[in-house]
Amino acid sequence: MIVQQRVIFGDTDQMGVVYHANHFRFFEGARAEYLRQLGMSGKDLDNLGIGFPVIEAHCNYKKPAHYEDLLDIDITVSKLTGASVTFTYSLLLDGVVLATGHTIHVAVGRSGKACAIPAEIKELISKHEGL
Repeated sequence: MIVQQRVIFGDTDQMGVVYHANHFRFFEGARAEYLRQLGMSGKDLDNLGIGFPVIEAHCNYKKPAHYEDLLDIDITVSKLTGASVTFTYSLLLDGVVLATGHTIHVAVGRSGKACAIPAEIKELISKHEGL
């Protein structure tokens, strides 16, 4: 799935390029849109009593992005287990890869303890990704 995001001035550093940590904000925005495209929102997850905190995050920076760039963020689920999901990202500008990365999330219940991913969520992701 491709999600677009425009770089705002606040995303950039003193050198006029996207500050490295903001790539993770782009990843987060892509994840939220990914869920929306599947027909689910963060609020829906809250209503189910489930959360997906990040337990690992990685970004490999290849080329800089700048103010006003319209980025394509290609997001996929590369791994889905009973209690975790791995998202993989590519940030592109005009087809050129600027950064790649991944985040791993574990399902937690209201108690904050790891739990199984609800079947309806696994089914939505599996159907979309062909897993």
